[in-house]
Amino acid sequence: MHVIRKREWPRRGELVVATVDRIVDYGAYVILDEYDKEGLLHVSEISSRWVRNIRDWVREGQKVVLRVMRVNPRKGHIDLSLRRVSEHERKKKFLEWKRKRRALSLLSSAASRLDMPAEDLIKIVWWPLEEEFGDVLSGLEEVAEAGPSVLLELGIPEDVAKAVAQVASERIRKKEAKLTGVLRITCLASDGVERVKKALLEAIKACPEGAKARIYTIGAPRYKVEVVAGDYKLADRALSTVADTAIKVIEELGGEGSFEREES
Repeated sequence: MHVIRKREWPRRGELVVATVDRIVDYGAYVILDEYDKEGLLHVSEISSRWVRNIRDWVREGQKVVLRVMRVNPRKGHIDLSLRRVSEHERKKKFLEWKRKRRALSLLSSAASRLDMPAEDLIKIVWWPLEEEFGDVLSGLEEVAEAGPSVLLELGIPEDVAKAVAQVASERIRKKEAKLTGVLRITCLASDGVERVKKALLEAIKACPEGAKARIYTIGAPRYKVEVVAGDYKLADRALSTVADTAIKVIEELGGEGSFEREES
């Protein structure tokens, strides 16, 4: 799969998807999928608990989401951490990575029809779509529905626009994007139940236009948050907005809350 990146090296604090290459006594060497570079996951950054056997935590060939701790291009060193990645961050990064791979696959198919190197077509199409839609697959979903005009308006050559639109229309089934998560909110005040209800109602009201939100109990204090929108980008924004609003309101009312996104 082709590597798409704006920079040659990752930045400190960035989340990356990596494949475990080999395990040694002091950690694991991995290959960063999005940068095609090797990095080190030191045993001290695998878990906050004592790691007796590294293979109890990671194994060769496994895909993992890691946080970049240090980058030294001159020495070619990248230090990574597993223990500093939350479950929510892991799920969200994997979802973004899967969508990127899907977009790459579609563009590679279009390149085959044009009998041109996939790298060349990807360079032409990728950045305009990402800049316009924030997520390339979201852009291709729009192309599948509206046709090559979407790409022509972005300055994409007509032959490329038509080939990409044809592949998109054949392989992307237009469907609503649905994202879910679990919200935990509590309030110990005498009227805590009413305050929780208020937070949930305010959260639903905050859902962006074009998306629909639903919240229902799965056993207090746990509530399922479900948002549906015409595309992934809007659904993603709606889910974050609804969850953040619920937590903000309940905290203002003297309670507390947390949210965990569910993997699609």
